[in-house]
Amino acid sequence: MYIIKVKGKAKIPDYIQLRDQDFVLIAYFRADRPLKDLHRYGLEGKETELAGVISGLEFGRLQKLEI
Repeated sequence: MYIIKVKGKAKIPDYIQLRDQDFVLIAYFRADRPLKDLHRYGLEGKETELAGVISGLEFGRLQKLEI
């Protein structure tokens, strides 16, 4: 799975995208909202680790998600 942080403009907030091994979009959520429904993506119980990864992400850089 891959993760990328997308910079918003003006009234559009920053977003996080989760993509599978074929780079198909599987999740899209606001970066400033609490993480929920992570069980849908196989990340249940890893909220703290994912929040740490998100806070350290650079905008526009695709990164392999390893948590």
